[in-house]
Amino acid sequence: MDKNTVIGFALIAAVLFGFTWFNQPSQSDIEAQRLADSLETVAKKQAEQRKLAEIAKKAEEAKALASDSTALFFRAKQDTLSAFSKKVVLKSDKIELTFSNKGAFVEQAVIKNYEDNDGHADVTLFDAKTQRLNFTFSAKEDNISTGELNFIPTGVSDRAVTFVAEAAPGKNITIRYELRSDYILSCQISANGMSGLFSPNTSTLDINWQDKCRQQEKGFSFENRYSTLTYHFTEGGTDYLNETSEKTDEGVDEDIDWVAFKNQFFSAVMIAKTGFGKDVSLTSIPQEKTSGFLKYYEAKLKTSFDPTGSQPTELEFYYGPNDFRLLQSQEEHSSFGKDLQLERLVYLGWPLFRYINRWFTLYVFDFLRSMAIPMGIILILITLLLKAITYPMVKKSYMSSAKMRVLRPKLDAATKQYDKPEDAMQKQQAMMQLYSEYGVSPLSGCLPMLIQMPIWIAMFNFVPNAIQLRRESFLWIDDLSTYDPIVEWGTNIWLIGDHLSLTCILFCAANLLYSWFTMQQQKDQMVGQQAEQMKMMRWMMMLMPLMFFFMFNDYSSGLNFYYFVSLFFSALIMWVLRKTTNDEKLLAILEARRAENKKNPKKLSGMAARLQAMQQQQMELQKKREELARKNAQLRK
Repeated sequence: MDKNTVIGFALIAAVLFGFTWFNQPSQSDIEAQRLADSLETVAKKQAEQRKLAEIAKKAEEAKALASDSTALFFRAKQDTLSAFSKKVVLKSDKIELTFSNKGAFVEQAVIKNYEDNDGHADVTLFDAKTQRLNFTFSAKEDNISTGELNFIPTGVSDRAVTFVAEAAPGKNITIRYELRSDYILSCQISANGMSGLFSPNTSTLDINWQDKCRQQEKGFSFENRYSTLTYHFTEGGTDYLNETSEKTDEGVDEDIDWVAFKNQFFSAVMIAKTGFGKDVSLTSIPQEKTSGFLKYYEAKLKTSFDPTGSQPTELEFYYGPNDFRLLQSQEEHSSFGKDLQLERLVYLGWPLFRYINRWFTLYVFDFLRSMAIPMGIILILITLLLKAITYPMVKKSYMSSAKMRVLRPKLDAATKQYDKPEDAMQKQQAMMQLYSEYGVSPLSGCLPMLIQMPIWIAMFNFVPNAIQLRRESFLWIDDLSTYDPIVEWGTNIWLIGDHLSLTCILFCAANLLYSWFTMQQQKDQMVGQQAEQMKMMRWMMMLMPLMFFFMFNDYSSGLNFYYFVSLFFSALIMWVLRKTTNDEKLLAILEARRAENKKNPKKLSGMAARLQAMQQQQMELQKKREELARKNAQLRK
């Protein structure tokens, strides 16, 4: 190494030493650096601790989620989700349904094109203040209630929506709704990714449905009478809770597959694809007249549920009018393929009267409606048609009564020797013998009333349930489906109410007229004690119209109008028959028949033969009693 190399290394070393000495930190810098290093170390440790704590928390939450179903829907139960307050509305040309995000159920149903009692263009069947629907799933640790969950709507359109309540990633409850027709809403309920939370034997979910049935018509009492909680048996047929008394937690004896919250002209119906079974609890409580509501309804039901989520629980709802033909057509819109018999919501009466209404009245009514005839005229035409159909039988019955009327003098002469009470049997036998000779039946005079009674009762069930009469006016009547007051007052009077109905007054007047004609006809054919007994019967028949007034004053004007027209024409027919019947000619015909019967005597048959046999048996029994009494008297002597 030469001298220059040594000097070079020395200079480099001096420079490095000087640079190092010049840049070395002061004592304060060293302290600051030490402080910074310690803070960084603490921060790192705190970050690590937070990370560990977060991991531990997540582990605890995961553990809780595995065993506690309530923690699954922690977010869905928070009020922050309820801030998603935009209402979902599904609608068709006939109905508009508003959904609640909390609980995911229909909170309001509006039926379009049917005016309500306040004059609005549409009827609100129920709203959020009165309607509640809750589905409950029984989990291992606790129940899951949809009424406590805030659902998020997805896939929203005018006719469909899917509500989702998120439990955890991959775990949720979904409720999908779709309008299948103008009035049928389908519902599918699924629990997805949650099978481990349910017991192995879980196969049903609980349904709690509540509603306060709104008053939709003017006449509270009349509408309340036709508002019922109705249910359908799976095997066919329907039944309902008593419409006037309070029924709480009522069960059923057979499996049912739909329940209806029904008022007079509109219904909300819940239908289960797999049925509700018979483990149900039904409640119907009448409400006060001034409350604006008819009844409180509640149904506690069970239906099938698949915890794995592979098979959804399927329900359908009908929100709409109680129109017989419309209800019949809804079955084709249902996806269940069942004989739902929704038309049974329109009550047509007991089997005989339902048969008359189902196969006669409805077809005539539909035919006349298709001709755009006013409803009041339709009621008159139906009355005239029924009178024309029954006229031959009524005339035959009247002529039988007329025969007894012209024979009355002969009956008086033939039975005058039997005036004593103990001779009643002989008197009756003598009368039957005379009737037999002239070929007259004493029972035929009762037929006019018996013929008309089934029709009157059938119409009693048909007219109040015909929604086609709702808001239809005729002459002075504003609405044929409710009463037509000529006088109203603010307070309720016992038996009368708060009004007088003109059609009811007309009905009672026509009934009085018809009763008078009937009594005259019967009085003319009564003999002896029968005539005396008829005096009491006459008073009873005159009081009947007054009793009908108290019963029908709050009934629909359409029904009262039909009865008025029917009774008026019945009285007119009887008057015409009376005026056109020649008693002398009729008696001559009967005398000729008697002479013919004497030449060719005929054995009695039918009712006359049975009556004669009964009278003969009674006479023989009476003779045996008299003989026994004489023997006892002789023994005592």
